[in-house]
Amino acid sequence: MADTDTAPATPDPESVEPLELADAPAAEPEAAPAPLLELRDGLPEIVETDAGLAEACAALSAASGPVAIDAERASGYRYSNRAYLIQLRREGAGTWLIDPIPLTTLAPLQEALEGTEWILHAATQDLPCLREVGLVPTSLFDTELAGRLLGYPRVGLATLVETVLGQRMRKEHSAADWSTRPLPTAWLDYAALDVEVLLELREHMIAELDKAGKTEWARQEFEHLLDFEPTVRQEAWRRTSGVHRLRGRRALGAARALWEARDAIAAERDVTPGRILPDSAIVVAATAMPADRRALLSTQGFHGRGASRYASAWVDALQRVREMTEDELPSRAPRGDGPPHPRTWADRDPVADRRFKAARESMLNLAEVHHLPVENLLTPDYLRRLMWAPPSTREPAALADAVREQLASYGARPWQAELITGALVGAILGAEVEPADGPEAE
Repeated sequence: MADTDTAPATPDPESVEPLELADAPAAEPEAAPAPLLELRDGLPEIVETDAGLAEACAALSAASGPVAIDAERASGYRYSNRAYLIQLRREGAGTWLIDPIPLTTLAPLQEALEGTEWILHAATQDLPCLREVGLVPTSLFDTELAGRLLGYPRVGLATLVETVLGQRMRKEHSAADWSTRPLPTAWLDYAALDVEVLLELREHMIAELDKAGKTEWARQEFEHLLDFEPTVRQEAWRRTSGVHRLRGRRALGAARALWEARDAIAAERDVTPGRILPDSAIVVAATAMPADRRALLSTQGFHGRGASRYASAWVDALQRVREMTEDELPSRAPRGDGPPHPRTWADRDPVADRRFKAARESMLNLAEVHHLPVENLLTPDYLRRLMWAPPSTREPAALADAVREQLASYGARPWQAELITGALVGAILGAEVEPADGPEAE
């Protein structure tokens, strides 16, 4: 919130006596850093046998209250999103570190946690890999999402722990290759700390949500997360870095073919695709279209071990593209079921452009009033879809009902619709009025 105190008038420089050196204010000492977070119970042994899992499940089942849970993946190293370590902490049971790789099944752990509230940070990152090993919550509390609803400007776990609890966390192993075995002790210490304070952080945030009148908002958001599924991107190859620079449909087809060949190899080897062939090499080869192995290996980006090892796959992919008809090649614009980009609306549909701009301004104002990011007030794609193709009725009450129904069909939560429907109805109705000519219409 901006400081509303009135600033003192600037003094006349001629009327101010110069300060003697002894009169100069002493520099304020720097604040001492927050104390470093340490494990209260020491580092537990890692669970890597079925017998050890049974012991963990018995302890967790006998304990009470919610359970803090986290998972470590090998993003940037592996193709899969699997969990390579699972950390849990529950009052009365302490912390448990579970290696799912050598275990027969995690079904006993799911049974032990049945009906328990899970506390996660950034749940959308961990829920898919936990579901993959059979761990699915029946209720949850997401500390990152709670931080967003409370208007914290930064919602990383370390930042929230320092801001809310006054303790500092180590984060030096966040990008480690967790598929490494054996796992170094320092990494395990880092992993255990990730669940060390989630129980306490949840308690503080529950109180803050209640004070801010946002408890029901959080409840609806957390319930919505239970059905979270990661987005499966159509034509994912278009996200290749630099592909937008390619000219011509055959070059785009080459980029697609090389991307698909690389993706298949990466999936088979469980290696992140960029470690086999960088995006930059795909773009260069799609432009040059080398016809044989020698030409390919002299192309920029194809000197690495992975690129040369699979040279025949790249050459075959490019040859298939040469033989494609025009109809088989990808178009310049990606296909999608959503509205066009809003920057084109002014020419394509001026009324839609006016209502989108008015709605966007209303969303920004409401987000500021309620102290939360605008994207948490309403998913931007929902706003674009609604403003491009709003309900046909223009009777205010019927329009409000139709807007709420349309928002719900996209996935908006009731608390969001309650806050924003009036503003969106106003934007839709207001856009029907032609703006006056002249400078005042700008």
